[in-house]
Amino acid sequence: MEAAAFILSIAKIWLWIGAGVSVVFLTVGVGRIDDDAADAFVFRVLLIPGILLIWPLVVWRWWRLERGEPFMSRYRPLLSHTPAAVIMAVLIIAALALSLTARQEWPAHIAPEQLSEAGS
Repeated sequence: MEAAAFILSIAKIWLWIGAGVSVVFLTVGVGRIDDDAADAFVFRVLLIPGILLIWPLVVWRWWRLERGEPFMSRYRPLLSHTPAAVIMAVLIIAALALSLTARQEWPAHIAPEQLSEAGS
């Protein structure tokens, strides 16, 4: 099996599972974990593309909220990550600035050639 066909088959399986999760979650789960979304049917339609792609996170979050556990309590960013985030932001800006200042020049001894006629 070619690599591209394999990747497409995995993507199809992923999306089919996501479609199943979205049907179950949007009909049963949303009203159970969020009281404000109980009668918001247009809102549910807008969630379908996101659920198709990140369905494992949706299932995990739904499971944790059904059990009464807070979803985000464990995932507060560590204060020790702040210096790394600042350094990465500075490096990204520096890379962008360097890429805009780097300039390539065409070699002067090579003349451009016309590859085809304008009319053909």
